[in-house]
Amino acid sequence: MRTRLLELARELGSLDAWVRLHYVYPYPHVDQVVPLMADGLILPYLDVPLQHANPRILKLMKRPASGERNIERIRAWRDICPDMTIRSTFIVGFPGETEAEFEELLAFLEEAQLDRVGCFAYSPVDGATANALPDPVPDEVRQERLARLMQLQGRISAERLGRFVGRRMTVLVDAFGRDSDGNDIVIARSAGDAPQIDGIVAFAHEAEVSIGDFVEVDIVDSADHDLIGELVTD
Repeated sequence: MRTRLLELARELGSLDAWVRLHYVYPYPHVDQVVPLMADGLILPYLDVPLQHANPRILKLMKRPASGERNIERIRAWRDICPDMTIRSTFIVGFPGETEAEFEELLAFLEEAQLDRVGCFAYSPVDGATANALPDPVPDEVRQERLARLMQLQGRISAERLGRFVGRRMTVLVDAFGRDSDGNDIVIARSAGDAPQIDGIVAFAHEAEVSIGDFVEVDIVDSADHDLIGELVTD
C-alpha cells in the first residue's frame, strides 16, 4: 500500500484484528479516517499529540494547528463516532509559557473532555533549539503546572469512564492477577485501552478464559483509570 493513512487504515481494518492509531498529528487527512472507526473497521481510538492549546506556544514548538481548530475537529470526530476514545499528550512549562497561556491549556482540556492524557514538564534536551528560547520557566513552576493539569485531567478521565457503567463491551484478555483483597482477577482491555499506557478492565476469574480471548463483560463500576466488569457467561 502507498503510505497514505486512509488507504493503509482501510486495508489493515480488513485483517479482522484490533487496529489502533497512535501518534497521529491533527492534519486534515485524519478526518477521513474517523468514518472507518464509526463503521467498526478500525478501533474507535485516536492518539493525537496536541502538545498545547495556545497558538504562540504551538508555534514555538513547531506544532500544527491551534486550540480553537482542534476543539472544532474533536467535536466533528465525536459527531461521527460518539464512542471514540481520544488520547493526547501535552507539555507544560515550555520556555516562555506564561500563567495565562497555561490556563488557556487548562480551559482547553475542560472543553475538549479528552479521555486519556499524558503530560510532561518541559526539560532541556541536548541540541534542542528550544534551549535557546528566552524566559525559561523555573522548575518549581513547571512541576506545579504539571500537577495542576493532571489533577484536572484525572477528574475528566474518571467522568468519561463513568459513562460505560451499565454497558456491555467486548474486551481482550491480557493477563491474570489479584486485586487488593487477594482475589483472583482477569486483566483485560477494552477498545479504548492501549496496552501499557491506558487503563484496564478487571473482572473476577470465575470461568475458564485464556490470554488472547475476546469476551463480553458487563461494566458495573469505574475508577480513575480502570473499569470493573462481570463476565457474561450465558
